Amino acid sequence: MDDETRRPVALVDDDALLDDVLRLAAAAGCAVDRVPDVPALRGAWSTAPLVLLDALAAAAVAGAELPRRAGVLLVGTGPPEDDVWQHAVALGAERVLDLPDAEEWLVEAFADVLEHPGGAAGRVLAVLGGRGGAGASVLAAAVGRAVLRSGGRALLVDCDPLGGGLDLALGVEGETGLRWPGLRLSGGRVAASALRSALPGGSGGLTVLSCDRDGPGPEPDAVAAVVEAGRRGGDTVVCDLPRQLTDAACAALDRADLSVLVVPAEVRACAAAARVARRAAERGARPRVLVRGPSPGGLRSEQVAAAIGLPLLTSMRPEPGLASALDRGTFPDRSGGPLATAAVAVLRELMS
Repeated sequence: MDDETRRPVALVDDDALLDDVLRLAAAAGCAVDRVPDVPALRGAWSTAPLVLLDALAAAAVAGAELPRRAGVLLVGTGPPEDDVWQHAVALGAERVLDLPDAEEWLVEAFADVLEHPGGAAGRVLAVLGGRGGAGASVLAAAVGRAVLRSGGRALLVDCDPLGGGLDLALGVEGETGLRWPGLRLSGGRVAASALRSALPGGSGGLTVLSCDRDGPGPEPDAVAAVVEAGRRGGDTVVCDLPRQLTDAACAALDRADLSVLVVPAEVRACAAAARVARRAAERGARPRVLVRGPSPGGLRSEQVAAAIGLPLLTSMRPEPGLASALDRGTFPDRSGGPLATAAVAVLRELMS
């Protein structure tokens, strides 16, 4: 894909509004291609990272029967009229922007294009434990490691303020960077590059946003902003969720392309996991089950999944030396071990 197809494209008839759009793009260092009409837009519709339309253009494009796509922005000055909202719905627009109020948001959107030009959006995984100590945090960390081994970039998002900190599970609690209590976000759009630079591990491809040992956990709007930043930046976003689905946890679950429920092969764990599954179903999620052995009573993985009423993704044998390694602050990194193998299976399912 050449540089021109990586540029945002604007069909904006209002000259003053177009000047504002180009000024904001220049502030982000982003070039924008202007097209004069819908036929000229049609060629860039499927390839441009962003498409910006004013009210007249939105009406014309809505009647042109172009396929729906992500990254369509409607721009204007002043409160949008009712017909603008109707066109936004018809086009599946990402946002209706009122300038100058939305100038900062639009500059950040242009900055995201420069950071991840024309690339595919990242995927979002939510990991939950069927009961306390099921191993959800460890699996989330292992999936992040699997992404790194595959040459990708991962963002681990800790949504469990009572879990002790995902940085501890990875053994990176001594690394500099912000945790949730220090990351003052109230929602909105966050540039993925700024997020990586503020968090531990951002330069190495595995970025970690952890809860701390004290201080507040994340707010729902902040979780949404972080997850969407990672997705736009092309990262694989792995969210470690608590069993009690808080509003913050639900903000991640609602955005997940795949959710996985980690369940030990035990009768009580099945009963506990069934309650977690019902809570997830209330949010419209239907997790896949990862069964962690061994089973004291001989339960098979298929029986565990059937007892919970969810599809089986895979099962995992015990990882030798896992508990002692975590206590020493060294995360197991055996590429052929049971934990790494299960993580690869989850990652394959996420990307399918």
